[in-house]
Amino acid sequence: MTHVKSSHNEHRSQWLLKAPLGLMLIGLGFSIAGDAVSRKSNAKSWFWRGTIGLVLMNAGVSVVGDAVRHRTMMDVLALRGE
Repeated sequence: MTHVKSSHNEHRSQWLLKAPLGLMLIGLGFSIAGDAVSRKSNAKSWFWRGTIGLVLMNAGVSVVGDAVRHRTMMDVLALRGE
């Protein structure tokens, strides 16, 4: 396996893209899951909305986690002076 040198700017770009995207996915997931809860309490169809809401929340958490990784790499590279 070869080591690919990454730059501070590459990690910064990824962090700036993924952090807000992940937070938006989490918020959208909560909104859709909340709508599913409301629909369930009114005896309407809710299962697929709830499932989609949970999938979006988990996807958002994953994207935020990757953004944190890029932010950490930015900080590590800055400390090394790279």
